[in-house]
Amino acid sequence: MTGRIKAGLRVFGAVMALSSLMILPSLLLAVLWQEATVLPFVEAMVPSFIIGVLLWLAFRNDHYALRLRDGFLITVGIWIIASAVTAVPFYMALPQLSFTDAMFESTSGLTTTGATVLVGLDDLPRSLLFFRSSLNFFGGIGIVILAIAVLPMLKIGGMHLFKAESTGPVKDNKLTPRIAETARTLWAVYLGLNVLCAIAYWFAGMSFFDAVNHAMTTVATAGFSTHDASFGYWDNALIDTIAIVFMLLGGASFSLHWYAWRAATVSHYQANSELRAFLAICGVFTLVVMFYLLATGEMHSGGTALRHAAFQVVSHITTTGYASTGFSHWPGMLPIFMIMLAFIGGCSGSTAGGIKVARVQLVIQQGLRELKQLVHPKAQFLVTMGGKRVSESVVISVAGFCALYITVYLLLVLLLSADNVNLLTAFSAAASSINNLGPALGDAAMHYSTLSDFSTWVLSFGMLIGRLEVFTVLVLLTPQFWQE
Repeated sequence: MTGRIKAGLRVFGAVMALSSLMILPSLLLAVLWQEATVLPFVEAMVPSFIIGVLLWLAFRNDHYALRLRDGFLITVGIWIIASAVTAVPFYMALPQLSFTDAMFESTSGLTTTGATVLVGLDDLPRSLLFFRSSLNFFGGIGIVILAIAVLPMLKIGGMHLFKAESTGPVKDNKLTPRIAETARTLWAVYLGLNVLCAIAYWFAGMSFFDAVNHAMTTVATAGFSTHDASFGYWDNALIDTIAIVFMLLGGASFSLHWYAWRAATVSHYQANSELRAFLAICGVFTLVVMFYLLATGEMHSGGTALRHAAFQVVSHITTTGYASTGFSHWPGMLPIFMIMLAFIGGCSGSTAGGIKVARVQLVIQQGLRELKQLVHPKAQFLVTMGGKRVSESVVISVAGFCALYITVYLLLVLLLSADNVNLLTAFSAAASSINNLGPALGDAAMHYSTLSDFSTWVLSFGMLIGRLEVFTVLVLLTPQFWQE
């Protein structure tokens, strides 16, 4: 066995042991509340923890230095192992679930997609509901650390593309010199936002249990709820407003939040061109949806239309996937429009999915530049970000990413269609998975339990590939990666 394999097994062993510990808080709550989930949680956690520790101990003295490209395999492996380990509690606690569905639920939780195969959430044990929400919580901070500290070292992801062109703290490759220090700093910011969100929900009328659960799934822009009706369960304007604010905070770059916490200032938010564009998109599309709802007679009150339009627009563009009244029954273009919003996504370095606003900005600018170039072939037109020129290499990288992203999306649609999934469901479910959105249309409008095992695995893969910025997964499928 080569040193490279031993080093990988050491890492994967540690990941398996740590992933099993994510079950521990829910186990303690199950014991406290004397719920029937105690035994399933123990049966899921203990074997995984023991196997992980033994695997780590077996290779702990191997000092092989992992190379840069090993990071791709380890990054993907971490998410797959964590999803598999956290799928076991669902499989053990809910006899009606196959392992395929359990894997879908855990992958959806950790990738902060929020799609579910579960029906009757209001009747599930509270410890299991807490476990679902905690997966969103851990997945959210994992995504932030991955986007800001890990992927830039692999030369992929959203952050490194703009380090030379962006204004504010995003221009730094890492917020602090060491990944460990960066992770601790981001943990503090992330945890602080979760606490503030939980307190706000509690004071607005949620029970303490619901407030904590929904805080974990709001800041992570994930979307799991403790009720089948999601935010429609409360139908409370104040609660919806709080959700909008914290979804927007989750959809903004966490490097901006870190800087605000460190420097005790918010002036840099206004200076960030990506955030300004993100908020402008949210505002414009909210007005479009509001007027459409009023014009079609779906809603008759301007205040009600504005509230639900703002909630659903922010929920979809941040890829959170919460529902207030739902959107699948809205008239005309609105259901499809909502699904397409998720392709834009949030800001780079946020918990949101999608292509990301900065990439969308650059692609649109590049398209407009090509049109201008046709009219004035000899003129020089620049692509800018934050008032500074963006290099051609960055523009090409972004264009390549977007092309590959859409190609993978179309392949997901074709695979679902090949499994006899109707076109509306295939279109929306594939978009929901790769954008880490959650809700879809057609047969998946309420939940995904009606899909076959094949389609469920396809969507699980889509969630993973979308969460890991496409390149991280696809590079493993190239023959060159495996050649020494």
